[in-house]
Amino acid sequence: MRTITIFFSVFLVFCIISFANLQEFESDIIKTSKGDLKLTFIGHGTLMFFFDGKVIHIDPVSRYADYKQLPKADLILITHEHSDHLDPAVIEILCKEDTDIILTDKCLAKFKGGMVMKNGETKTVKDIMIEAIPAYNIKHMRSNNIPFHPRGDGNGYILTLADKKIYVAGDTENTSEMKALKDIDIAFLPMNLPYTMTPEMVADAARAFMPKILYPYHYGKTDPQELVELLSDVKEIEVRIRKLR
Repeated sequence: MRTITIFFSVFLVFCIISFANLQEFESDIIKTSKGDLKLTFIGHGTLMFFFDGKVIHIDPVSRYADYKQLPKADLILITHEHSDHLDPAVIEILCKEDTDIILTDKCLAKFKGGMVMKNGETKTVKDIMIEAIPAYNIKHMRSNNIPFHPRGDGNGYILTLADKKIYVAGDTENTSEMKALKDIDIAFLPMNLPYTMTPEMVADAARAFMPKILYPYHYGKTDPQELVELLSDVKEIEVRIRKLR
């Protein structure tokens, strides 16, 4: 009996420590003309921004955080309907009376509510200009030759926060729309196979639209250092690696 009690106690301590570690997220501070922008890297494709007194959650999913312990949302952005990006239970946890939710039409099959943005639309919500950029596959397909992310289903989002433009690409490849972007200060580009981009595809896109800071995210088993090496000659782009596997 004593052995079982000791084992249970050790196991409980391990669980508590593991849970605490899950809640310790990396973050960066970006200076803007209207104060600090705090970028918090939850994991995979999940992000949280603090700016101008507002909390912005992007693709919040329960497998990466205990959202009961995180601040409620002023704005929630959902890039598409896949379960590693859309978690209806978490949205319910994060919502308060005046929370705005931006999502895609396909998301409505899983979560009823929010404001649908279609590819190419621009809206101003909570004094933040939001642009919906098409997010889709151009090369990687399922076995039946259907893209993992068909054109028109998913969004990337550009948020204008004071004098900074932040692009969160969602699940996409190096599309013509992405490569035509201008004046992006911070970009989050996905980099995992077979669903999104290879390091070479991310580098190709980055060389085209030249973000000042580039975060590879949603990168799965891909080694992000490959991207660092591919862009080592482009001094205008700072590649930052964070825990976004």
